[in-house]
Amino acid sequence: MYFVERGAGVDVLAVHGWTPDHRLMLGCLEPVFERVPGYRRLYPDLPGMGRTPAPPGVDSSDDVLAALDRFVDERIGSAPFLLIGESYGGYMARALARLRPSQVLGLALICPIGTAVEHAERTVPAHVTLRAEPGLESADPDFLEMAVVRTAATLEHYRADVQPGVEAADLGAMARIRQRWVLSTPPESGPPFERPSLILTGRQDSSTGFADQYPLLEHYPRATFAVLDLAGHNLQFEQPVLFGALLAEWLERVGAV
Repeated sequence: MYFVERGAGVDVLAVHGWTPDHRLMLGCLEPVFERVPGYRRLYPDLPGMGRTPAPPGVDSSDDVLAALDRFVDERIGSAPFLLIGESYGGYMARALARLRPSQVLGLALICPIGTAVEHAERTVPAHVTLRAEPGLESADPDFLEMAVVRTAATLEHYRADVQPGVEAADLGAMARIRQRWVLSTPPESGPPFERPSLILTGRQDSSTGFADQYPLLEHYPRATFAVLDLAGHNLQFEQPVLFGALLAEWLERVGAV
């Protein structure tokens, strides 16, 4: 798996969502970790996305999880690490925490897929744009259909962090994986994860919503659960101040264990 590495110290594995690549996580997390030394950040591209190929044998989310698990063996080994996942990456991160409960020091989820994996089964609000600067009505369609905060700043983040991965994705491989998208073993099928956790959701997130994540709390008894107003599926750059503050507070909780 292709990956980008930053910093030194305790390992942090950051897993991006469906279709984008590592730049999604790099763009929102590095500003936080630049203020908090002592962490080695690993940003991989999942199979079929970014610069990581997905050969024909990779045809399910189980295979994506297996590749991520091998990546941990190769790059982290048996050392403890922190785990951060966004959207589909949050689904993968929860599953990886199930596989390695004693090794994962803390889990942070950004707009994760909740208890309903398939789009048609999710409880989500209709898309709405609540804050809009003039002159952006003809911006990138993918940005417009997801933006809750439509400003020059959020468009810049989208074009730097999200769009490059979307354009690089292997759509054929992703379609193959998408046919068996639901993991054969649910992430919350094991014992509760009792390390410090963070679940960030957007009140206006029309992709993964916020209601399907609330039932996860029983499995994560050390979780802070936040539903942010003026935030959709791009919560990390639509509410950057709150995002940074809550992530930093999670790091403090993990460090205090």
